[in-house]
Amino acid sequence: MTEKDNFISIHHISFIISNLENSLEFYASVLGLEIDESRPELSFGGYWLTINDTQQIHLLLVNNVDPKERPEHGGRDRHAAFKVRDLSSIALRLNDNNISYTISKSGRKALFVRDPDGNTLELMQ
Repeated sequence: MTEKDNFISIHHISFIISNLENSLEFYASVLGLEIDESRPELSFGGYWLTINDTQQIHLLLVNNVDPKERPEHGGRDRHAAFKVRDLSSIALRLNDNNISYTISKSGRKALFVRDPDGNTLELMQ
């Protein structure tokens, strides 16, 4: 077995956030992810959100020393990419909530959206 064969999948991706309510609204209400209630009591606020049986997004309410200046198109910034079943339904929910996004410039069926703290998500079908 090679070292790369030892890796199975991404378990979670962590995003630094500045407001629990705004982030929960975006990730749970707009994107439809569920809160994993098994998150232990930690020294900082946050949520664990379930993507599927093996993957999560962890929201961390800690000091964000990240610069706020970001490229206009999220595809040219650090980002996490997620495969989705129905991109059009997500785009519809983003539109319904007046959340801007950009379409992939590569021609792939994908969009880039930023959460309330400027973290970029690529959603691709």
